[in-house]
Amino acid sequence: MSTGFDSIKRGLLEAIEHAEGKAPQTRVHRPRPIDVKALRTKVSMTQEQFAARFGFSTATLRHWERGDRSPHGPALVLLNVIDHNPNAVIEALA
Repeated sequence: MSTGFDSIKRGLLEAIEHAEGKAPQTRVHRPRPIDVKALRTKVSMTQEQFAARFGFSTATLRHWERGDRSPHGPALVLLNVIDHNPNAVIEALA
């Protein structure tokens, strides 16, 4: 069998172990939900400024603030970091 197949098989077996709770040293981090409008207000930015500074589209930001959608995945992680230390993110992105 190919190394590609072996890699996929290994990944699937790891995923099964994780799903069954058998994976050793597995820690799942779930970022907490963020009130995006409150966060933007906290850092004293307009929607346009916040979106441009942190790499979100203004339309996406508006959807989050209205509650039409919720941030998830990497966006939610980034928003949590911004909430914790906005200056660190601003410096890292400069």
